[in-house]
Amino acid sequence: MTDLRQLRVIVVAPPYFEVPPRAYGGVEAVVADLVDALIDRGHDLTLLGAGHADTAAAFVPLWDRTIPEVLGQPLPEVAHAVKVRRAVAALAAQGAADIVHDHTLSGALNAPIYRQLGLPTVVTVHGLVDQDVHDYYRDLGDDIDLVAISERQRDLAPGLNWVGRVHNAIRLDDWPFEACKEHYALFLGRFAPEKAPHLALQAAHDADIPLILAGKCDEPPEKAYFSTRVQPLLTVNDYLYGQADATAKRALLTRARCLVFPSQWEEPFGMVMIEAMACGTPVVALRCGAVPEIVHDGVTGFICDDPTELAAAIARTQHLDPAACRRHVKENFSAEQMALGYENIYRRVLAEPMRPEPPLRAAG
Repeated sequence: MTDLRQLRVIVVAPPYFEVPPRAYGGVEAVVADLVDALIDRGHDLTLLGAGHADTAAAFVPLWDRTIPEVLGQPLPEVAHAVKVRRAVAALAAQGAADIVHDHTLSGALNAPIYRQLGLPTVVTVHGLVDQDVHDYYRDLGDDIDLVAISERQRDLAPGLNWVGRVHNAIRLDDWPFEACKEHYALFLGRFAPEKAPHLALQAAHDADIPLILAGKCDEPPEKAYFSTRVQPLLTVNDYLYGQADATAKRALLTRARCLVFPSQWEEPFGMVMIEAMACGTPVVALRCGAVPEIVHDGVTGFICDDPTELAAAIARTQHLDPAACRRHVKENFSAEQMALGYENIYRRVLAEPMRPEPPLRAAG
């Protein structure tokens, strides 16, 4: 029999950007769509984060403002986990929660404490699981239930306590569709070697199509990469847009002939690919990370094995059907599907008997 019981879920967002974000912030965009879709399914959501949020969930701000300037520093990450722990304990004392869903790295450290409160912890792994991150999650063992955002991410980290895979997704109605495209290709992402906008430039030049580059370039490593690898390649046919906010991103994606995604690393997902396809814009990408799970090769874009193939693939995108791109997102990457995937995981985790956390004992 289907379990239709309403679930009370505490969702933990990072403190660096608003939910949803105004510009940069892929995790925050996913969190916003997930909590709203879960509420649409009848569940009770409490969102913990920073600043303010624009979702249907009850919001508990743990910081007066977002703190993007300290992104990547260890102390703010740990400080956020402490604030989250106190908030979760207060909600548990009120009987207002069944499960915690954490979208941060350090938040997983609170799982043993939540277990003593009768709350299991589900953690979505949004980043690359390198050796250090793998060892961290391995040492946490079955204190946490990990969710992968792609099969590739899970396959590259065997032996961890994975309880499922849920692809990231979007609310399709939030993304405008346009079948008539303009004559430019688009790079949208951070200016970093692993994102490889220099390869997008080279491919666009070879394909004889203007390239618009829009992305984040404000940290010292990003500026250094831009000055040495990107700026020397710029021509009069290229346009450096800067960082696009939510409105500008949609306008750029909707009109582009294609999105160029020449990623050089094991990208766990790649939100911009489904955003582009939702707008009817095909994706030209290199085969790495989750790309083969997201792009339907020959239908919603082209997957290339070598950067030298990108230019020809860009030229071929004019023969692809924009409607097929949007349909692919609707059928595979909708917020409703994402919410159902997580709901099933919540129910499965809650159905398992919780192993009590042993009390700490003094040494000696």
